[in-house]
Amino acid sequence: MDHHGTESQKPHTDSAAMARRGGGMVMDHDRMMREEHERTLWTHFSNMTLGAWLIASPVSFGYQSTAVGRSDIVTGGLIVILSALSISPERGWPRWANCFAGIWLLFAPLVFWAPTAAAYTNDTLIGALVIAFAILVPGMPGMSMEAMMSGPDVPPGWTYNPSSWLQRAPLIGLAIVSFLLSRYLTAHQLGYIQQAWDPFFGDGTRRVLNSEVSRAWPISDAGLGALTYVLEALSGFMGDRRRWRTMPWMVLMFFVLVVPLGITSIVLVMLQPVAVGTWCTICLATAALMLIMIPLAVDEVVAMGQFLAQIRREGKPLWTTFWRGGTLEGNEGDLRTPDFHAPLGQTVPATAWGVTAPWTLLVSAALGIWMLVAPAVLQIQGAAANSSYIAGALITTFAVLAMAEVTRAARFLNLLVALWVLASPWILAGATAEGRWNGVAVGILLVIASLPRGKVKERYGHWDAWVV
Repeated sequence: MDHHGTESQKPHTDSAAMARRGGGMVMDHDRMMREEHERTLWTHFSNMTLGAWLIASPVSFGYQSTAVGRSDIVTGGLIVILSALSISPERGWPRWANCFAGIWLLFAPLVFWAPTAAAYTNDTLIGALVIAFAILVPGMPGMSMEAMMSGPDVPPGWTYNPSSWLQRAPLIGLAIVSFLLSRYLTAHQLGYIQQAWDPFFGDGTRRVLNSEVSRAWPISDAGLGALTYVLEALSGFMGDRRRWRTMPWMVLMFFVLVVPLGITSIVLVMLQPVAVGTWCTICLATAALMLIMIPLAVDEVVAMGQFLAQIRREGKPLWTTFWRGGTLEGNEGDLRTPDFHAPLGQTVPATAWGVTAPWTLLVSAALGIWMLVAPAVLQIQGAAANSSYIAGALITTFAVLAMAEVTRAARFLNLLVALWVLASPWILAGATAEGRWNGVAVGILLVIASLPRGKVKERYGHWDAWVV
């Protein structure tokens, strides 16, 4: 009797213990969130100050634009109100609204073609700070408690953590440098400076920035690039070392900012001789920086995709996990990534884990660069020259993308480009005899260089089957 009674009471006892533990976790989480909110209250008061600064800016800096002035006054007032509402720990939406107000400030001087550098600089700086103080420093509202308090740091089957701060550091740095370069180009397009410096192509930068292609955009295309780089830098800062599973939506947004937009801008910049007839040195520099960013960013996206696929297999809510984050079995920490204060011999290599550059891919990239300069060297003109520019841009982009081990298969795209390089000089007008044989040589070399996989140092769980 007692035996059966004891056995029958055990499940209820276990359930009660689990309920107490669950309740304790909720209480600990609530206390932790309130303490964190109190520690970061200064960010909301800072945004109130920035809103007030914005309201006073039009008359203080002489914007010379009624539209920009009204925009700043209205946006500044909204920021003050939303920041005051953000002081309550129960509200998360005002912080998101402030984030979008900051994004609008990045757009406003471009939409209204701000006539003074003060208006452009002020809105850009205040916009970035408002975004940072609204959701970056205090942390994202609405994240899953389970995702934050449990689960592994390193994706299952991976040999490193693609979301570590050392992995993100070069991306943030490259985005900031790209912003500074693009801001200079924007200053010329918006009329703040009359000259556009170019050390190699004479007035090439000025001609590109004032070309019909650039003027076809409703806003400054250089300014749009600078805005994108600001968002890239800010999104690089967001999240912790586990954001591949705690913030999937942020990883996807970062991917969209870096990879698809990056490839598009790179190809467009490298096609300047086709559309404008000249090059722009600073434009090429920003394109090169974007090209470097792409292989550094794609591994985190693969880890996020694997995580969401596993969530779906387990029958957990995919959409909720995408926005709020989630967790997996295991609680393994990241024991491999060195601290920032470790010797440079340890930290520098850790920034590029997942990226290797076999000699075959280096040869492919060099062939692409050669195709960009070949028309000038070999006197190729017309359609054949334009084909060389396009092929060179694609070859270089695909070769650098394949330097990321998770996208090593991208090198096979250059096999298709190689076929075109072989055939195009023989069927397009403007090719010289040297240009035709150059196409044959480059095409054959590109095929040879695109077949071997090259060395792969890291492991990626189930994705290893796609590293071919």
